[in-house]
Amino acid sequence: MENRTEEFQELRPMLFSIAYRILGSVGEAEDAVQEAWLRFAGSPAEIRSPKAFLSATVTRISIDVLRSARVRREEYVGPWFPEPLLADPYEDPVRSAELADSVSMAALLLLERLSPLERAVFVLREVFDFGFPEVAAAVGRSEAACRQLAVRARRHMAEGRPRFEADRRGRDELAARFFDALQEGDLAGLQDLLAADVSLVGDGGGKAPQLARAVLGAQHVARLLAAVFPVLARIEVTCERHEVNGQPGAIFRDRHGKVLQTFSLDILDGRVQAIRLVLNPDKLGHMGPVADAWSISEELKRARRPLD
Repeated sequence: MENRTEEFQELRPMLFSIAYRILGSVGEAEDAVQEAWLRFAGSPAEIRSPKAFLSATVTRISIDVLRSARVRREEYVGPWFPEPLLADPYEDPVRSAELADSVSMAALLLLERLSPLERAVFVLREVFDFGFPEVAAAVGRSEAACRQLAVRARRHMAEGRPRFEADRRGRDELAARFFDALQEGDLAGLQDLLAADVSLVGDGGGKAPQLARAVLGAQHVARLLAAVFPVLARIEVTCERHEVNGQPGAIFRDRHGKVLQTFSLDILDGRVQAIRLVLNPDKLGHMGPVADAWSISEELKRARRPLD
């Protein structure tokens, strides 16, 4: 058992990263990894390749969970975003930028267009570079079938594949300027950093205040941000810069340090192309105690009244 524990712990970061990319949920990915461990630890058979056994197990569990989750997502209130991921435990220095982009909100939303099997095959083959024999064993299909699934998945992904700023240093500098302008309520500064067709979208899931619809265009987005966020600072909401899903972002906390929401930015060609807010408390609990967004919304309204 001791050897199996060590083998599992060594593979755990990869297993979580596979499950999260298939499911888009931190909690469900952690549950899938835990279930894979129980099956690994409880198997009476000799397991020649722990990596093959565990990756296949966590993939199949994730596929089953995703099939039921998709029904719930169809009934979701407002836009659905993945649960924010602050740090991907799986690291490969040679492919760090590629891995970060594959876990971005934009990439995960694109993966939502695939069937569960296509999604699993794409993640194993294109993100983690599994050979087709390994992919076939993991998803329980023939190699020929997996090749067809991979072709379909690549085609769907290519149609809307998100692009990100290749210059990581320049990207991070622009993000720093964005958050400085945000906290200062610098309307002109914000507008200068936003793409002309920028979009701002929030995911509250009906459980937190959220925008009635997406806000589109640099002028409209800049006006909204410049009006709201300096007032949030006045009621002691703080902005903690942090990568979110491998891209520049931030965590907003109330005066007690509880998580209010996350921000993630898509940056390309020296401009912010998209801003995604996650406010649904069900998606924030893995980061710590969650703030009462409704209470803060009321406090924000009271704080803004003298300015209206």
